[in-house]
Amino acid sequence: MNFTDKIAKVQKVLKREQIDGWLIYDYKRNNSQACEFLKIPQDALLTRRFFYWIGKNGAIHKIVHRIENPLNHLPGETHFYSSWKELHHCLSDVLLHAKSIAMEYSSDASIPEVSKVDGGTIDLVRKFGINVASSASLLQEFIGVWDDFKLRSHYFAASALENIFEEAWGFIAENIKQKKVITEYDVQQFILKCYESAGCITECLPICAVNEHSANPHYLPSKKNASVIKKGDVILLDLGCKKDVKRSVYADLTKMAIAARKPTAQQSQIFSIVKLARDKTLNYIKDKYGKGEELRGCEVDDYCREMIKHAGFGDYFIHRTGHNIDEKEHGPGTHLDNLETNDWRKLIPRTCFSVEPGIYLPSQFGVRLECNVVLHSSGQMEVTGGLQNDWISLLD
Repeated sequence: MNFTDKIAKVQKVLKREQIDGWLIYDYKRNNSQACEFLKIPQDALLTRRFFYWIGKNGAIHKIVHRIENPLNHLPGETHFYSSWKELHHCLSDVLLHAKSIAMEYSSDASIPEVSKVDGGTIDLVRKFGINVASSASLLQEFIGVWDDFKLRSHYFAASALENIFEEAWGFIAENIKQKKVITEYDVQQFILKCYESAGCITECLPICAVNEHSANPHYLPSKKNASVIKKGDVILLDLGCKKDVKRSVYADLTKMAIAARKPTAQQSQIFSIVKLARDKTLNYIKDKYGKGEELRGCEVDDYCREMIKHAGFGDYFIHRTGHNIDEKEHGPGTHLDNLETNDWRKLIPRTCFSVEPGIYLPSQFGVRLECNVVLHSSGQMEVTGGLQNDWISLLD
C-alpha cells in the first residue's frame, strides 16, 4: 500500500470513529511505531520534535524544525519552527478547528505498547481545547497486519520450531540415558545452534527451565544459575525464532516434557487444567471470530483466566494469556491481557498472537502450553505450531 492509499484509509477510519484527525508526534524515535508507519529511514537524523497531522477531511500538515526535516518524503504542507514559541504557534494553527484527535496515548496507561507520547505534549495539545483519544486501534491496522510474505515466513518459523523441539528433546534424553551431565544452559546453547542451522534468528534466548525454574515464567538459564537435568525432572522449553530474512515474523511455542516414563498425579492434574484452558480459549476465539463478533484482547484473557480460577489455581496464573506476534516476538498489536494491562483493542484479521495459559507452583514446577493463532480475512482461525495434548516422556 502506497502512502497516499494509507492516508485515504486513515481518513476513512477517522470519519467512522468521529475523530477530527491523527496527530503523530515523535522525539528521538521514542514513538517507534509512528516512525514505522511514516516509513522514516533508520539512518534519518531525529534529534528534534516533529508532528504529522492527517485530518479526516483531507488536510495534511508537517511540523518540523528548520535544521531537520525527516518528513520530507511525505505529502503535506510543511510548517517550520526554530523556537518552542514557533512550535506552539504552528500547532495552534494546524489544530485550529479540531475538537477530538488521535495520538499515541492510552488513557490510564492501560496499553503501554502505545503510550508513547509524553504527558507534557498531551498537556500542550489539551491547552488548545482538544480532546485526545488513543490511536491504538488505528495504528494496529497499519503496522500489525500481515501480508502474504509475513504469513509464509511465520509458517516457516513454526515448522522450524517443531523440528527443533524434537532435536532438543532427543538431545536431552540421550544425555540422560548415557548418564552424562547436561544443564539447562547446555540445552539453550544447543537450541541456538539449531536456530542457526535452520536459517533462523532470535531476539530472545531460548528458555530451558527445570522443576522450580519452570515455575518462573521468565526464568533464563545462564552458566552460573543453570540446573543439571536429571531423571524425574519437569522440563519446560519456550522457543521463539524467525527466518533470517528482512520483514520475517516470529513463531513462539512452549512445550513440556518429563524425564521419566510417566508424570506424577499432581503433574497430570496441572497439565490437564492448562490444556483445558488452552483448548476452550481457542474454541472461544474460533466461535466468536467465525461469527464476525467483536473480540477484544482483555475479554479473551478474562475467559481463559476464569477457567483456571474455577479449577482453584487462579493465584498461580501470573502472566497474560497471550501476546501479539510480528517482526518482534512480542509485536505491536493486541495482546490477550487483562491482568498486566487492560488491552481493550480488538483482535483483527491478518494478525497473529500466542495463546499460552500457565500454572506456576512456587518451589515445585510450572506448566505452560503455548501455541500461535492466525486470524484470516475469511473469518477462519488457524492454530500454528503443533498442539501438545499430553506430557512428552523422554524415558519411554
